[in-house]
Amino acid sequence: MRQHYKPMLASLADSPFDSKNWIFEIKWDGIRAISYVNDELAVRSRNDKELLHSFPELVELSQLASGTVLDGEIVIVKGGETDFQALLERSKIGPFEDSRLTAQGPPALYIVFDILEKDGKSLVDLPLEERKKILKNSVKEGEHVLLSDFVEERGEEYYEAALKKGLEGVMAKKKDSRYELGIRSRNWLKIKKIHSCDCVIFGYTVGQGSRSSTFGALILGLYDKEKPLYVGKAGAGFSEETLQALMDAFKPLKSEKKSLEGVDVSEKVSWVKPELVCEVAYQTVTKDFKLRMPRFKGLRIDKNPSECTVEQLKKASLQEYASKRDFASTPEPKANLRKSREGKTFVVQEHHARRLHYDLRLEKEGVLKSWAVPKGIPTTAGDRRLAVQTEDHPLEYSEFEGAIPQGHYGAGTVKIWDSGTYELKSWEIDKVEFSLHGQVLHGKYVLVKFKKAGEKEWILLKTKD
Repeated sequence: MRQHYKPMLASLADSPFDSKNWIFEIKWDGIRAISYVNDELAVRSRNDKELLHSFPELVELSQLASGTVLDGEIVIVKGGETDFQALLERSKIGPFEDSRLTAQGPPALYIVFDILEKDGKSLVDLPLEERKKILKNSVKEGEHVLLSDFVEERGEEYYEAALKKGLEGVMAKKKDSRYELGIRSRNWLKIKKIHSCDCVIFGYTVGQGSRSSTFGALILGLYDKEKPLYVGKAGAGFSEETLQALMDAFKPLKSEKKSLEGVDVSEKVSWVKPELVCEVAYQTVTKDFKLRMPRFKGLRIDKNPSECTVEQLKKASLQEYASKRDFASTPEPKANLRKSREGKTFVVQEHHARRLHYDLRLEKEGVLKSWAVPKGIPTTAGDRRLAVQTEDHPLEYSEFEGAIPQGHYGAGTVKIWDSGTYELKSWEIDKVEFSLHGQVLHGKYVLVKFKKAGEKEWILLKTKD
């Protein structure tokens, strides 16, 4: 019996970056698939469903990649862009349906980006760089099978080029990363222009006007542990064909019972069993985990509802912190997501990097919001200093002291200059008012965004008590 491989999953990064320790490749908008190319060919989805009957053209894998287990993405390209809706229609074709149905639409491509096994030997513990070399020597490209191209170091440039071509974004992968089976790892990062998450459909609002025969908006939820949480409704992103296709999908799932609590909509809701998953694009997330301006992108037939958790919406900003550091060499704490504690802590760290500066960090929503203050924290009312906002840091960083090795991001000595708690008066998008209660620092402070200077520049001001 062959070994079963669960795909390694990527975490979300806030922004593109350059690094000599990472490679960068296209993020394809398709269906993830593990292919077992042995005596028998199998192409399996993330939830282990056979896909070969929907994409029979991929049988050419048997001639191109014998004796391998491959990881890749099935896509359909139309007019130079990936067409997820066309891919979705192809994926609906069952094993007993007329194979001529597959010939009517555009052909699928299998973009191969990793190799997990060669001639019966598992490769998952090898570094990515080595697996890429083995992949190139083990798989021939064909009409429907392509190898994923990649670049080294130049992540920002590659990201911009991908967006100009209308692609969703890029994948960043650490060169020395092993293949972590079934793990959502920070060694693989997805960098996308827009935020998106996979939500469970719990119901829909009754349609009105031009949508009176279909629906108005989808009622969306995510699981917080095992309890479903309402995260909003999506009423945009549907074509007429999609509206009708979803209504057909809802028929066997209709439920007389309310399947989700806390739904604050004025329209009448029709409930369905929570068995369908869809990808939703959104602008931001509110403090109570509601999606702002959600927009339907497509169904996710390859994902189980239980996988759709609220963790997707929790702070992704620590991904930038993790991407800049090699935790095998630096003593800095790893990035961990956790809920904020009852008290609000602050810390000021004296950082002897290339230039001496002081890092002000305020605990908020489970992370340390951070600013580098080159001239130090003001102690006299009326004093003001430039403060440059940096990436969020994990809460554990409030206790960090030590030497960051040369050649690493932020190389130099870090020691705690002051720490304590703070009282928050207000936290707005361009202004933060707070009082510090430390061993050195006391009293009222204001951080105000310095809009004329740049996106990350603020002014830190000590005010009268």
